[in-house]
Amino acid sequence: MPSDKKIEASISSAHPPAHPKAADKILDVARDLFYREGIRAIGVDEIVKRAGVTKPSLYRSFPSKDELAASYLRKYNLEFWERFDEAVDAHPGDPRAQIVAFLTRVGKRTQKPDYRGCGMTNAAVEYPDHSHPARIVSEANKQELRRRLRAMASAMGAVDADTLGDGLLLLIEGAYISGQLFGRGGPAASVARNADLLIEASLKK
Repeated sequence: MPSDKKIEASISSAHPPAHPKAADKILDVARDLFYREGIRAIGVDEIVKRAGVTKPSLYRSFPSKDELAASYLRKYNLEFWERFDEAVDAHPGDPRAQIVAFLTRVGKRTQKPDYRGCGMTNAAVEYPDHSHPARIVSEANKQELRRRLRAMASAMGAVDADTLGDGLLLLIEGAYISGQLFGRGGPAASVARNADLLIEASLKK
């Protein structure tokens, strides 16, 4: 039987205490700056200035800028899956409609003037080192997305589910990048339609 102390330690690690208000403010400011300007382009001094806190207060909550970047991406990851799951929940039992619904929203977001693509993709480009904390979070997100898309392709009855799943992932990543390059009226606006055409061509006849 585990001791009471071990049980308490396990509960504590599973449910860490909530961030204090200063940490929340720091993370919100960092999220905005990191997404709009890039992680490497933004220094700690700029973050604490915008957040209206001191540098020691930042380092009490986030041991390093790398950990702050990883925390930003963990929050981004949660928001990403909330959007993805909303599309899934709106079309129960219909993976084709789920993907089209998700990508319809992606296509609309790419048309906004402040669109800067996917924070996960951008971070992976900024940090080629696979051991960097930000890169680790980004890779985990993309691996899970790939797994889900392949599973959804299989549920649709695709002739080659893995190839269809990977094709959908390539379309998604292409939308993230081209949305930044072309802006309003660019090819990313039609990502949902292109995904549906790819799905149609991949299903068993």
